[in-house]
Amino acid sequence: MNPKKDKKVILNQKDMEQALKEIARQIISKHKSLEDIVLVGIRTGGAFLAFRLRDELSREDEEKQPTGVLDINLYRDDWTRIGPNPKLGSTEIPFSIDDKIVILVDDVLFTGRTVRAAMDALIDFGRPKRIELAVLVDRGEEQRELPIKANYVAKEWQTSGSDTINVYFKEQGFHDRVVVEEKEGDLS
Repeated sequence: MNPKKDKKVILNQKDMEQALKEIARQIISKHKSLEDIVLVGIRTGGAFLAFRLRDELSREDEEKQPTGVLDINLYRDDWTRIGPNPKLGSTEIPFSIDDKIVILVDDVLFTGRTVRAAMDALIDFGRPKRIELAVLVDRGEEQRELPIKANYVAKEWQTSGSDTINVYFKEQGFHDRVVVEEKEGDLS
């Protein structure tokens, strides 16, 4: 295991709050009505963000959007590589997604494989009118392995493939922040 060398905070708590307000503003600006919009967060970080985004949207619309949580572990294309007993979380989507605009929420967009798995999982719950993607951080299209692009992005941050972007949440006992961690020995 390579120890981490350099840590750089790219979003602090205040930045994260502003980022979610901006994503909410973009969603409201794009959609005339929020009536057909539902939010689904990809477990774990995307779930925290989806509920926070719901609260931001309700400040403008008064009504809270239906919000759910999606566990994608069984839909991952690398699930056989993550160990003999993959850790499964629960999926909680207590509403219909049929003919709805589903805004899929995740913390970091990297290769696109997580989003692909999430879309596969969503289709098992119904047939949405459209799926849009909101992410806190996009690591850039050069890192993308699949042709996936976010509709709403708070921050773009180009990294090398060996860097890690970690999102820490108060819901997990941390101070809210997004950190780029460069692995020791990375010369790029």
